[in-house]
Amino acid sequence: MSKKEYEQSHLYKIRHSAAHVMAQAVLEMFPKGKVAIGPPIEDGFYYDFDLPRALTTDDLKAIEKRMRNIIKKRHTFARRELSAEEAKEIFADQPYKIELIEGLETGGVDEYGEALPAGETPVISIYKHDTFADLCKGPHVENLGKINPKAIKLLNVAGAYWRGDENRQQLQRIYGTAWEKPQELKDYLARLEEAKKRDHRKLGKELGLFSIDAENLGGGLVLWQPKGGLIRHIAEEFCKNEHLANGYDMVYSPHIGKSALWETSGHLDFYKESMYSALDIDGQEYYLKPMNCPFHILMYKNDLRSYRDFPLRYAEWGTVYRYERSGVLHGLLRVRGFTQDDAHHFCREDQMPEEIDFVLKFCLHILRSFGFENFHAYLSTQPPEKSVGEAAQWRAAEKALEEALQRANIPYDVDEGGGAFYGPKIDLKISDAIGREWQLSTIQFDFNLPERFDMSYIGSDGKEHRPYMIHRALMGSMERFFGVLIEHFAGAFPVWLMPTQAMLIPIADRHVKYAEKVAAQLKIAGLRVEIDDSNDRMGNKIRKAQKQKIPYMLVVGDKEAEENTVAIRLRSGENLGPKPLDEFAAMALEAVEEKRSV
Repeated sequence: MSKKEYEQSHLYKIRHSAAHVMAQAVLEMFPKGKVAIGPPIEDGFYYDFDLPRALTTDDLKAIEKRMRNIIKKRHTFARRELSAEEAKEIFADQPYKIELIEGLETGGVDEYGEALPAGETPVISIYKHDTFADLCKGPHVENLGKINPKAIKLLNVAGAYWRGDENRQQLQRIYGTAWEKPQELKDYLARLEEAKKRDHRKLGKELGLFSIDAENLGGGLVLWQPKGGLIRHIAEEFCKNEHLANGYDMVYSPHIGKSALWETSGHLDFYKESMYSALDIDGQEYYLKPMNCPFHILMYKNDLRSYRDFPLRYAEWGTVYRYERSGVLHGLLRVRGFTQDDAHHFCREDQMPEEIDFVLKFCLHILRSFGFENFHAYLSTQPPEKSVGEAAQWRAAEKALEEALQRANIPYDVDEGGGAFYGPKIDLKISDAIGREWQLSTIQFDFNLPERFDMSYIGSDGKEHRPYMIHRALMGSMERFFGVLIEHFAGAFPVWLMPTQAMLIPIADRHVKYAEKVAAQLKIAGLRVEIDDSNDRMGNKIRKAQKQKIPYMLVVGDKEAEENTVAIRLRSGENLGPKPLDEFAAMALEAVEEKRSV
């Protein structure tokens, strides 16, 4: 379901209405409480409150009980438009609402304080049910009887700064969910439990993959531990080789650049809040790079370009730095320093449709190689407000993107007017093993930077022309992609990515020598093998290897040493019994070659 479809759905109305019911229940418990905003979100809703004390788990249970009692009264939702003066009078004791009303009065923002699309006029309206009214444009269900009291659940409380500004009041955000049927709620809660088991932060620590030392190093900065570092190395080597085999040039760029570069690119005008403070070097200002694009453009401009040079494909695993508020940092998924598998394509106008086909096909090939098969794309088109580039360029680019999706047989939604001011794009999302959607690849046209940097090439007519520029982030970043991989596979990566592919488990000390012989042969064959020669019992050794998600456990004792075999157990718990060593090696190498789980 697309965002637009969701916002028009009955489920969205149920969740929006449930948020209002929750706010009423909270204010009944805390009459002097202050309310902020309470929108529906994917899979649920939340509401922000300024309350006299911190909420507890018991409070959530009490609020939930009150909600059910309120719902049983089946009150009707009534909408009313009013002036700013009337609204201020109604919400005189609610300072957060007063601020939002003033924003609506000034214009340009909605009832949540978010910017409105250009040309849209704000309307001040309230929805009231029972004793509770809120600044809201809807939609809601007709009456509370449309909410199933057995299909709602309050999930947790988190801190949230008012308007997302950490210099302002910290509020308490209550998250909840609501569904049409109790079974849907039950299924959702089961998915949440499964998601907790797959949490990349938990598994990353248990499996020794990465760490974040906020106290000594800083929040949002990742330390790749040896096992995680090896997985990253294997993934990068595979991707880089695939890039080289498909006509990309590998490039490298510095971590900093002069302020003049970021002024030319426009980043200091529209992106400075996400950049780190300037560095003073020899009396000149330099900035840590938030993006690689300007560097690749400078590489392009290093030579005089001819129409015969195209397409050009620059790829870089470039580490960039972006300021993120501490409250939004989240394991590997939201960090401050990360490495992008970045690429920029430059081509002629007549090559552009074919180049988009190539980019999309390449993205799908790489993602499928990592085990992702379910894709959904979102095509964002020219915004109605100001944009750069000729209308004909936009139409041609949008057509190329849409037709590429059709040829690739990828389901997609069109976000009309949702593109950036500098060009249309495709966002490619994948569904993981438990059905969650993750944003990974982006294919983005840019009509802005070629103009700002005055990029050109000499055409077959001997005249200067402007190239098409296409940004392509395939995995997005190695950090975020790794986090998604961990959660998708629950840490049990395909054999080709596992740091240790087989663990040899000698039954007794006298079998260690044979285990060493087997390990040497398997390493020569190209497998990554370890030996557990600890004093633990065999059963403990097996359980320890299973907890580390190692694909194969090879038990060796007297019989195996005599017959040159290994007794194979899989991480799933399946016992394959004894197999000749060369047969196991062939089986494991086939799993590696085919990028299978086992």
